[in-house]
This record gives sequence, C-alpha cells and structure tokens, in this order.
Amino acid sequence: MTDKLIIVESPAKANTIKKFLGGNTKVVASMGHIRDLPKSKLGVDVEHNFEPQYINIRGKGDLIKQLKKDAKDAKKVYLATDPDREGEAIAWHLSKILDVDPKKITRVTFNEITKSAVQKAIKEPRDIDVNLVDAQQARRVLDRIVGYKISPVLWKKVRRGLSAGRVQSVAVKLIVDRENEIENFIPEEYWNIYVQLLDEKSKKSFEAKFYGKDGKKQELHNKDEVDTILKDIKNKKYIVKDIKKGEKKRTPAPPFTTSTMQQEASRKLGFTLKKTMATAQLLYEGIKIPEKGTVGLITYMRTDSTRISEEARASAKVHIVNTYGENYYENRYYKTNKEAQDAHEGIRPTYADLEPDKIKDSLTKDQYKLYKLIYNRFMASQMSSAVYDTMAVTIDSNNYTFKANGQNLKFKGFMTLYVEGTDEKQEEDNEIIPELVQGQEVKEQKIEPKQSFTEPPARYTEASLVKALEQKGIGRPSTYSPTITTILERRYIEKEQKQLKPTELGKVVNKLLTENFTNIINVEFTANIENQFDEIAEGKENWKEMIKDFYTPFEENVEKVEKELEHVQMVEEVSDVKCEKCGRMMVYKYGKFGKFLACPGYPECKNTKAIVETIDVPCPKCGGTIQVRKAKNKKKYYICENNPKSCDYISWNKPKK
Repeated sequence: MTDKLIIVESPAKANTIKKFLGGNTKVVASMGHIRDLPKSKLGVDVEHNFEPQYINIRGKGDLIKQLKKDAKDAKKVYLATDPDREGEAIAWHLSKILDVDPKKITRVTFNEITKSAVQKAIKEPRDIDVNLVDAQQARRVLDRIVGYKISPVLWKKVRRGLSAGRVQSVAVKLIVDRENEIENFIPEEYWNIYVQLLDEKSKKSFEAKFYGKDGKKQELHNKDEVDTILKDIKNKKYIVKDIKKGEKKRTPAPPFTTSTMQQEASRKLGFTLKKTMATAQLLYEGIKIPEKGTVGLITYMRTDSTRISEEARASAKVHIVNTYGENYYENRYYKTNKEAQDAHEGIRPTYADLEPDKIKDSLTKDQYKLYKLIYNRFMASQMSSAVYDTMAVTIDSNNYTFKANGQNLKFKGFMTLYVEGTDEKQEEDNEIIPELVQGQEVKEQKIEPKQSFTEPPARYTEASLVKALEQKGIGRPSTYSPTITTILERRYIEKEQKQLKPTELGKVVNKLLTENFTNIINVEFTANIENQFDEIAEGKENWKEMIKDFYTPFEENVEKVEKELEHVQMVEEVSDVKCEKCGRMMVYKYGKFGKFLACPGYPECKNTKAIVETIDVPCPKCGGTIQVRKAKNKKKYYICENNPKSCDYISWNKPKK
C-alpha cells in the first residue's frame, strides 16, 4: 500500500514534484478536468435549484479507473491541483469520483513548485475550499446558461453553429465599438512651431517648442494663426527668461500579474496570449536543468497580485547587491489593486541564482525569452530608481513663449536591467540643453512650423484589449487568454498585423446581440457578475441564489426576443454579381471562413462563390489581375489570376505600379 498518493493536473508537474518527496509516495496526473457539463444539452436542472449535471469527460474512463485504484491503494490522498478556483474545482471533482473514504482525502496547494514549498504544503493540508468551488461552479453554470439560451437566436438569424458567450460577446463589442469610433472619426487640424536655437558660448544648439503668448498657453488651429506668429517674431531676439533645474526619479514597474505579463510578452516578444500562457505553464510545472533535475522556474502564472514573499525579497536583495552593488538595491513593496483576489504572489522566478543566461541551453527559444522577461522584471522591481537631471527653459521672443525641456540620465538604477514597454507613443525629453544663463540671448538657426491632424483611437491589440478588460473589471486572470482566443477562433474578430478588427460576421453578431440583449452584453453587467463571483469565493453570497436572481429576468428576455425576431428576416446585402446558374443577383452570406456570395434562390439554386479581393496593380509578369489571398497563418500574399495555368507569379510582397 502507498503511504501518500498525490494527484496533480499534468505529467510535467508530477515529474517535478516526484523528486521532492521521498518515502512510499506516488504522484499521478488527472490530465486536467475529469468531469464537466455535457456538450449535447444544457446540463443544468433549472427546475431543481440549478443543479449541475456533471458527467465524466469522454475518453477519460481508463484514467478514472486507474485513479480510483491508486486512491484505494493509498493511505492518504493529496489533491495538489493548481492554487486557484479552477484548481479547487478540479480537486473537488476528483474527490467526488475517487470512491474512497472522504476522511483520507485532503487538499494541498503551493504557489511555486520548489522542494521547500511542496514539502511545506504536504505538512499543512487543508479541506477543499467549498466557497472557491462554488465560485467556479457559478461561472461555469451561468456561462453555460447564457451560451445555451442565446446561441439558438444566432442560428436562426445568422447561421447555424454560431455561439455567444457572456465575456466573449462583451470583448467583441469593445472591438466593434472601437472600429465604429475609427470609422466615424473626423480629423482636426492643429499646428506646432519648432525653433532650433544656438547658444553661442558653447556652440551647442537645442530645440524649443511654441507654448503661447504672455506666458499663457495657446493652441494653434490653422496656418493663419501660425503665419501671424511667424510675422511677429521675424528678426526678433530670443531671450532666456527662466531656467528650472531639478532631479527626476523613475521607479520600476511591479512584478508581473497575469495581465501585465501578457501585455509585455505581446509588446516585447510578439507572443500571442495563448503562447504566453502555454509557455508560462511549462516554466511553472518544471524544466529539466543539468545537475538540478526538473525544476519549476516561476511561481504560479494566474494571479492579479503583485505581493512578493519575504523569502523571495531577501534572495533578490542578495543577488542584486552581489551583481550590481549596494546602491542598486531598494526594498520595495507594491500595493495590490483593491479588486485583486490576492490569493498568491505576483509572478517571479523561484530561484534568484538561476539567471536566464545560465540555463539558456536547457530552454527552448520561447521559454528563454519569457523566463528572461519574468526574471528581469522581478529583479528590477526590487532595484533603485533611475535618476535624471532635468532642465526646463522658458524663452521669450516679442512676448511669445517657447519652451525647451531636457533630461540627462545620471544613475540608471533598475533601467540597467529592465524598462517597461508601453502601447502608446511617448515623447521623451532626452535632449541635453546647454548650460544657459537667465537673460542671455540665443540665436535662431531654423524655424519650422508643422501641420498635424488629430488621429483616431488605435485599434486594440491583444495587449491593449487585456488592459481594457482588466480596467473595466471584465474577466479574471484565468479568462483573458481563452476569451480572446475564442473570439479569434470563431472568426468574430481577426488580426491585421497585431491589430484586432471585427469581421463582417462579428459586426452582424454584435449588432443582433447588443440590440436584443442589452442587459447582458454590456460592460457594467459583466463587471458586476465578476464581483458576485468574488463574493461567492469569499463565502458572502450563495451561488445558487445568485444564479436564480439572474435566470428569471434573463429567461423572460430570451423568450421576448425569440417572439420579436420570429417574423424578422435578416436583411441580406445584395451584390452586383449575377448567379451564372439562374440569373439572380447573388447576396452576401457569412460562413465559418468569413464572407462569401450565395444565390438567394436556395434551396432551388445552391450556387455559392468565394469573394476574391483584387488590387489595381497588374501582374508584373503577364499583366493579369492580382488577387489577394491568405495563407494558413492568416498572412496575406499576392497571386496572379492566371496562376498556375499560364503565369507563375506569386509573392508575399505587394507588387508596385
């Protein structure tokens, strides 16, 4: 008989844990979830207090048999699934199917897979946290009800096989709303005046920017306003009116949360959310390192906390002082967002001495890149601020004010190791201004008025969408990646370079949902639901009562919409393409792979056609029409209409006129 049976989710995690536990211990993997709601029906008994009807996941019969056998043969069963709501739910499901005395089943969690963390967890087992399980059940059941009840409306009015999700639909709405903002945006003209000035004493020049008149700020809207200023200051002197010197500190960013890791990996490494989370999972579960065996390299990667353990803080201090010197270390604590669950630490390396370059040969290219990002971010978070000398100069010319700002990096501090990325374009005042004296004259070398136009808001990227979802309280660390992955896979949105834009199908689905399910497909409702899940997790609310309060008005809304739409036909957009089989004008339809042409005479005429995108540049080889197509990786390529019959032209690059 085995003394201890430890059940985790994955074989990689099992392999890492095995070496930490001596004696008569067996470690096995459940391979993720072992029970779920059925795919073929609602699976929630709405007549009997919303009882979920869980079934064993298809294909896991043999595994479940083996787990039951292992549990019977063990004196004690430790459920060591991940330390979050989902992990708690998997542990609960395992406890329900193992078919052994509940007294010999216990729960253990660890935030990092290290020897000390695992051994400590085994010594301090606890009961399954039913509140966390209930919060996960509430999410699963509510999302199943919404999807199961709303999706048929899409089947009837758009096409079969479509699905609606509570969080996914709101994410699509954000992207569609942003696209509408961009399309409706009216650019506004504005101007700046830049003047290049020379300090004759040092022979150094610097740039100043127009600020206003008589010390008051003035916006420039058109060329006439600019011409008036240029005329007024022509041949006039530029006098240094005021000089302000100072010091500016730049502090490091806190350790990663799930969302900030996803954003940075997208900006700096070009990783998709899916790739980031898959790579982080492997780093967490364990990588084989020479002379150390299999080692979990990072703490748990689903977290919204920036809190760091005292042990980790102490090991970071030793590493920073030894590597960079005492003046590079600063003991820092970071405030965790009040909305955060704060169940465990921020994401950090488990061992300060395992520097990325030391173990590079043991990692894949992607693992190395992400580990280095996590490692450097954490170490930088415990380092000193960067320090700049700053200078702000005000210059007067015929009562018009120009300003110049400069800064000089005096001490790099944390920036030696890591600087946080940003989605926005930022103007850094890095120009070094010569040593000037108040009252001195500086000479005009060149004056340059510049016309600009306001720009529409940028489309979301995966990184900026995660940021928006988090700021609006939509979803939690475990949901960002699957949410965005799902709406991409459903082809409601698509990627153009890194930008997310709605497809025609996404726009149609969003219009139907937002017009008919206003109470569900909105930011406030979705954020409020997340808060209710948190209340359930804290034992402050009963999950079935919460579902009941939601369900009654929701069911009434669905019935009302179905009646209203019963006799409403979706207006089909007619094309200028004639069906060659029956002569009708073909209409646009939306399928799995996007927009296509179909004959409106269906079912008598079943003719369909792909929509071919072309460009107005002739084929460089034969003069034929160039078609735009997409490869499997969604990247566009250009091909001659005569390929492969009489022309072999094909290129990734758009041909030029």
